[in-house]
Amino acid sequence: MRYQISGKQIDIGEALQTHVKTELGEAVAKYAERPVNATVVFSKSASEYSCEAIVHLSTGLTAQATGKAHEIYAAFDAAREKMDKQLRRYKRRLKDHHKDRSQPVELFGASSYILASEDEGVDSEPESLQPIIVAEMQAQIPSLSVGEAVMQMELAGAPVLVFRNEAKSGVNVVYRRDDGNIGWIDP
Repeated sequence: MRYQISGKQIDIGEALQTHVKTELGEAVAKYAERPVNATVVFSKSASEYSCEAIVHLSTGLTAQATGKAHEIYAAFDAAREKMDKQLRRYKRRLKDHHKDRSQPVELFGASSYILASEDEGVDSEPESLQPIIVAEMQAQIPSLSVGEAVMQMELAGAPVLVFRNEAKSGVNVVYRRDDGNIGWIDP
């Protein structure tokens, strides 16, 4: 597995890098057969350290966890524990479904746009109905089953996931509802 360990405006020493590689490697190897790469980013806000860990698996799924603490090692340990829990659930779901994905997840390119927010007063009329595009980026849309999409959304800690439904070849959306349940949009 390839590691990319960095700090945002803080110095990451060799001892911490070795600790991250050892601990994260053990946690991931326990539940995932072929992890591809891991990105770990440390940052500091006031007196609190933050650690964000992202692990990409060979199946195309991504696990993401964040930990915060007053010490940098404790922040990493919190993120590693969350990652461990997510991967344990992922492995259990794979066993429950009695199937393992033999082929990597197929990804399709799409355009993603960031639109400018309206900062005008509530009573004022907009000059145009066309939104102002601030940035244009490329996004990857995975081809998954609905169960895998829900699992990927939970692993990434995302509120919503757009995916291509393998069963129907159409674009679908799963999202976390305000009541805690998962919603699925199948046009």
